[in-house]
Amino acid sequence: MNAAYIVGTFDVAELAFLLFFGFFIALVVYLNRESRREGYPLEDEETGRVHSIKLTDGDKKVFQLPNGRGTYIPEDVPRDDINVPGVPAFRSAGAPLVPTGDPMMQGMGPAAWANRAKYPDLTFDGRPRIIPIAQSHDLVVASNDPKLIGWTVIGADKQVVGKVSDIWVDQAEHLIRYLEVETVTGKKVLAPMMVATVHGAGLLDAVLPFVEDKPQFVEIDAITAGQFETAPALETAGIVTRYEEDRIQAYFGGGYMYATPERSEAWI
Repeated sequence: MNAAYIVGTFDVAELAFLLFFGFFIALVVYLNRESRREGYPLEDEETGRVHSIKLTDGDKKVFQLPNGRGTYIPEDVPRDDINVPGVPAFRSAGAPLVPTGDPMMQGMGPAAWANRAKYPDLTFDGRPRIIPIAQSHDLVVASNDPKLIGWTVIGADKQVVGKVSDIWVDQAEHLIRYLEVETVTGKKVLAPMMVATVHGAGLLDAVLPFVEDKPQFVEIDAITAGQFETAPALETAGIVTRYEEDRIQAYFGGGYMYATPERSEAWI
């Protein structure tokens, strides 16, 4: 037993424990230094003052972007505006904000977006990932599914918005991402497929084929018909950028809370 001692009562097990403890402390310090390499900005909710806790003076983090798009350095990218159009509901740290303008247009709460890069999401081989189905790589709607193009679209207020003018698909995942809706005024808007409900071509209609003249339409209950006119539009036809995708998803997602006054009120 005495052979296990190194010096006096200091044995191998104690040495292993101290080495592990020292390694663990060094790992925690290293990870905290790395996580704050860009300055770790914190905003004071009341004054808006930005605090910076910087634990390292090392080099900036540089990320190599794919498909020859250069590099990305977080410190060199302008930070998002922290002056949101809202006021605290009551005087307390962490109080919810009450919108002072149009929350869906100004990005409040569930309608918030991030200023992503203004170029389209790409596949692994560098092609635009989300495009109209006619421009896709041999993607088609299954023969037993509705084609949807030309179908009437109604909003959350049960009013007619317009018609489905195109289908946008994800070439990487092979699924429908957006329905392109042409409003009655001629404006074209991409609506996320996740907020759309197809009526007249479901399972119940398949098991009840004797029911004739079933209404066939697409319901988008996220926003009202009138709000389609202020929905984010594409800058370039046939191309949706990451920035535009975030704006579109935020606008329709925020509609579930802000589209009508009743949605933002408590249920009880």
